[in-house]
Amino acid sequence: MTDPTTPAVLVIVGGSMAAVKAPSVLRRLREQGAAVRVIATRSALAFITELSLSTAADGPVGTDVHWFEPRPDALHLTHARVDAAVVVGASAELLAGAAGGHANDLALATLLSVRGRVLWVPAMNEAMWRSPAVQANVERLRGWGHAFLGPEVGAFGTRGEGSGLGRMAEPEDIAAHVLALLRPVTRDLAGRTVVVSAGPTREYLDPVRFISNPSSGKMGFAVAEEARDRGASVVLVTGPVTLPDPPGVTTVRIESALELRDAVIRAAQDADIVVMTAAVADYRAADQATEKQAKVAGDVTIHLTPNPDILAQLGADKGERVLVGFAMETHAGVERAAAKAQRKNADFILLNYPTREGTAFGGDDNQVTLVRPDGTHEDWPRTSKREVARRLLDEAVRGLRPSTTPQPA
Repeated sequence: MTDPTTPAVLVIVGGSMAAVKAPSVLRRLREQGAAVRVIATRSALAFITELSLSTAADGPVGTDVHWFEPRPDALHLTHARVDAAVVVGASAELLAGAAGGHANDLALATLLSVRGRVLWVPAMNEAMWRSPAVQANVERLRGWGHAFLGPEVGAFGTRGEGSGLGRMAEPEDIAAHVLALLRPVTRDLAGRTVVVSAGPTREYLDPVRFISNPSSGKMGFAVAEEARDRGASVVLVTGPVTLPDPPGVTTVRIESALELRDAVIRAAQDADIVVMTAAVADYRAADQATEKQAKVAGDVTIHLTPNPDILAQLGADKGERVLVGFAMETHAGVERAAAKAQRKNADFILLNYPTREGTAFGGDDNQVTLVRPDGTHEDWPRTSKREVARRLLDEAVRGLRPSTTPQPA
């Protein structure tokens, strides 16, 4: 008998190459303590076997064949009794069917009956994803309270398609988002404004060459999405990344550190919380060439000048805002992060470890240490960036002054 305190999650597998990742999603959810059920569409079974899915789920797979077998219950109603449902490898066909209220297969009939939260994880080529028909269906489902994760930019499994927007999110990120949906909805940032910086900056040496770093922006985007879901008005200032703009967030795209500074300082005037996750270049060209510089024999000397310290500028005029910074150190990390928090008047710093496996630039997980100006600190376990974002905002909320803005009922 299933423990009633164990969250139940239904995984619906759509028909795309991304279906091969479904067993990993099932395993991740089970590892996090969820009781999983799985439905495979007819087209999904062209890419993945029932055996693979049932092994990962440790239970039977619901299919259209099973739907019509003699049984004492209605299979679509039984599978719909879950706390959350996630559609892995959601196709244009599944989106259209759900948006149209269709019930011509087990997956769609079950989705009509689900009373828990629904998360769609699309997987299709960019042309299909951007089509007006698909986007209209997405917006209709959003209007009903359904959540979406992705799609992301990456390589497609289809021959000749190359890469673009439409790749399915990774299993660990999917599991993290499902678990976030299962948490009680906390609107503790309703009426507040949160400003987040994310991604790298580019410092051009000439019109085609620049200094940068491989920051993916995922940490900052996770903070922005978590703040949005907790009721905040969010401004996300991001350098050049491949992530799409998060729905419900005001996104400002910049390139250089100077552009980042101007955008963040402007947005921070009305902010309650400012979170600086951006990997800002420390230096820029002292004299940026206006034309592409020709290659020359021998060594080349490039004159650099320091970029402004944006976190310090925010700290100097902090007021009642909560200010959060990030630091990346390879040694003496806590001491350096505490000193940084003191110098820059930050409420706390999250210390990254770039040399630790699985937590470098571009990953879906992170492992950080929260460091306060007085040197006290908390080591957080390696977890998803969305979970880091949740804990970060939990800490930031504790530092907020009581709001004088009337809260929605």
